[in-house]
Amino acid sequence: MKFPLYIAKRYLFTKSKSNAINIITIIAAIGVFAGAFSLFIVLSGFSGLRDFSLSFSNEFDPDLKAIPEQGKVLKISEAQLARIENIPEITEFSKIIEERVILSYKSKTNPAYIKGVDENYRRVNQIDSAIVFGTWLTNSEPQVVLGNGLSRLLDVGTFNYQNLLKIMVPKPGKAAITMTNLQDAFNSRQTIVSGVYSVNEELDDKYVFTHLNFARDLLDMETDEYSAIEFRIRPEASEEKLREKLNEIFKGQAVIKTRAELNDALNKMLNSENLFVYLIFTLVLTIALFNVVGSIIVMILDKRENIKTLYNLGATPNQIKNIFFFQGMLMTGLGGIIGLIVAMILILLQMNYDLVMITPNLPYPVQMKLENILIVLVTIFTLGLIASYIAAGRSKKALN
Repeated sequence: MKFPLYIAKRYLFTKSKSNAINIITIIAAIGVFAGAFSLFIVLSGFSGLRDFSLSFSNEFDPDLKAIPEQGKVLKISEAQLARIENIPEITEFSKIIEERVILSYKSKTNPAYIKGVDENYRRVNQIDSAIVFGTWLTNSEPQVVLGNGLSRLLDVGTFNYQNLLKIMVPKPGKAAITMTNLQDAFNSRQTIVSGVYSVNEELDDKYVFTHLNFARDLLDMETDEYSAIEFRIRPEASEEKLREKLNEIFKGQAVIKTRAELNDALNKMLNSENLFVYLIFTLVLTIALFNVVGSIIVMILDKRENIKTLYNLGATPNQIKNIFFFQGMLMTGLGGIIGLIVAMILILLQMNYDLVMITPNLPYPVQMKLENILIVLVTIFTLGLIASYIAAGRSKKALN
């Protein structure tokens, strides 16, 4: 094995008498370098965009969420709440009431979802960091916090006591709503807007936060009725074991979902995009590795006399084949590793010095991840192995 590797290194690092062969070898090495470089840059950029996209939902979505198995209401007794408090893996939990409502401000109306939350909600979710105007809910008066999209649609500001926001919700019942019973068909409350939050366009146009008791009063719900329970858990806690404990407490009346399951559509979309991006750039890298095949074949033709000499001196056909196989692997490995190192340096510079900006205040998000490094290395060496094996097989014809 040392003999073929030694000859392969000599062939790779020693200039050939033919300038054309030297140029072809350099082009092949540059192709591998460019393929590894671009693949890692794209994967790191996509990882940054993925984390950037999910960071918005992480401000809103809890680690775990219990929702009703059937219907919209989850009945939870004081005994069940006490058992949840005694679970050591849960650091905080918040009781939620959520329902579709109609918002009315001056002459404008718009549908939305009211989300009544208790005092623990800010310990479960990082909603504080999303407040862009005003403040979070206080206990001094009936208050709501609107999404930025709803605020613009209704043209409502914060702490405007002259014009209060009206929230309406249809009363439970089967009777049809007509002009004659319009006033009696809705529960309505007036409230002050204390703050405006901004997470993303979808959530900003959807949710209005308020106190749990205010939402319960508006929706005529009982004291043991909720729409969901949101949990914050310890980082080292097992989600599956915790799910089993909660299922035992809720006795099959609730479905426990993780943050990934709450964002199932978003995660599937991001995973699909990541896969397609990887396949596209792997195809580009495969095309680049054809240069390696061509370079080795040309080298075999150029070294035909040397191959016959080695054969006459006792080298076996397999040893001669291994010479060019190792040459292809060395070319692929060196080009790929150098391309990967340069790409890693560029990513580190972007992370620390914001070389590329999306907006004047927002640098292009990138992430340095070990899995991306391993993906590039495995892809490069797998494709290089295949290309080198195919090209090295031509060495047997040089013996004829």
